[in-house]
Amino acid sequence: MVPADQGGGVMRADLLSDPVAGLDEALAAVDAFDQALVAGLLRPQPAQAASLTELAHAVAGTPLAARVSEAAAKAAVGAAGEDHFVALAAARTALLGSVHDALMTRVTEATGRPRGEETVPATGGRQAANLLAAARAWLCDLARAGWQGIDHEVVSGAAQVVSAMLPDPSLRRPATLLDGFAAELAASCPGSALERIPARRWGDLWSRGMLLTLPGAAEAPAPGTATGRLLPLGVDLQEHATAAQAQVHAVFEPADGSAPGLVRATVSVPKPDTVVGAGLWQLLRPHMSLLAAAGEGRSMELSDMPITAEGDLIWSDEHARPSEPADAFTTARVALPTATDPATAPLDRHPTRIAVPVFLEGYAVQKEDETMTFTVAGHPLAVDTDRVPTAGPLTPEAVATSNACIGLLRWDAGTYRVQPLAVETTVRKKPVALHAGAWAGGTTDKVGVKAEKAATDAVAMLRERAGRLLRK
Repeated sequence: MVPADQGGGVMRADLLSDPVAGLDEALAAVDAFDQALVAGLLRPQPAQAASLTELAHAVAGTPLAARVSEAAAKAAVGAAGEDHFVALAAARTALLGSVHDALMTRVTEATGRPRGEETVPATGGRQAANLLAAARAWLCDLARAGWQGIDHEVVSGAAQVVSAMLPDPSLRRPATLLDGFAAELAASCPGSALERIPARRWGDLWSRGMLLTLPGAAEAPAPGTATGRLLPLGVDLQEHATAAQAQVHAVFEPADGSAPGLVRATVSVPKPDTVVGAGLWQLLRPHMSLLAAAGEGRSMELSDMPITAEGDLIWSDEHARPSEPADAFTTARVALPTATDPATAPLDRHPTRIAVPVFLEGYAVQKEDETMTFTVAGHPLAVDTDRVPTAGPLTPEAVATSNACIGLLRWDAGTYRVQPLAVETTVRKKPVALHAGAWAGGTTDKVGVKAEKAATDAVAMLRERAGRLLRK
């Protein structure tokens, strides 16, 4: 079904404003359980027991019902064991998965694009059960202590387990999660002194860790290969004090003539905290030639590029070469409406993971204080300009004067929001396209050149200091 005309765009924004049945109740049950974890489940209070009961009631009509009901009852009296905590983590994950699926169903209806089918992973080799059990034991200790009860002694219990897990490729995924989680908790110790506790985030990390440390849970379908033409849509750049990540969203047209699909290619690098803004591209571009192609507005020809069942390209420059020019807005208008959205792995079904490429056109822009809204055929859609990076020519001001937008549709703070990746606007009476990733392959823009030079100087200075330390 082709979506109804939305002022020239290809998305029905009216479907995104309708309430989703059961969503608030599911999130309320998750929030209740997260609050129970704040104080810990070693000696639960009546309010915590009520929160556990609320979680059990939320999954009463599912195959998890009996196990979660037993787990909630045991946890409510401080007698929960490992199996009980696993059941509670599964219930919490299932509820957020149901929220993800309901929101994605609405997105699919709004875009009119087909969804990919889920692939079941094949059973792989045996994992070190003792290490996984040790990791779960640490997570159980965290649940008993609660976020208010964490201290360095409790948190440090992960160190030996993580060190033993990291060398094993089959355990690297849960090991990386536990390592990052432990570091975040250590930086927040003691929990009793925290003014604000990120209950939802730590609940996410805890429950995900519990499930990823179950034997076989981290296994994924074997990657396939992709041969054909890759048409970039835009680049999502994310920056942290010590790391940076660029994710290119694109339409892939298989050489065998089968249906096109949406894919992603991601590169992440560590970075010094002095390298910011446009300087990030210096760190990222040597690791992925796709960034230069996206910045220059070119397609790429792929040959046997590894790709996961979820549409993530395992990028290798050996399997790609630059091809002819490809305008992202032409791709958005012509190829995007028929591209298949990739399936989502079961453990990845979480509202925060929603990031769906969309194209909007012919909207009106409203701006009030720091809030921007696109009105698409009479229906408002929030615009997340906070996610627009400073490492490119795209700015919130350009978004405010735009008439067409390629973006990522996300769900945050109870509503759908669009994160602009590129816009078409008018500058000095001439139509121009501004992309967040326009400087990914290099730039002659004065601001970009200045930022790149500053980054070059900063990196050179750090290398010189590191060399001096090594010589000593």
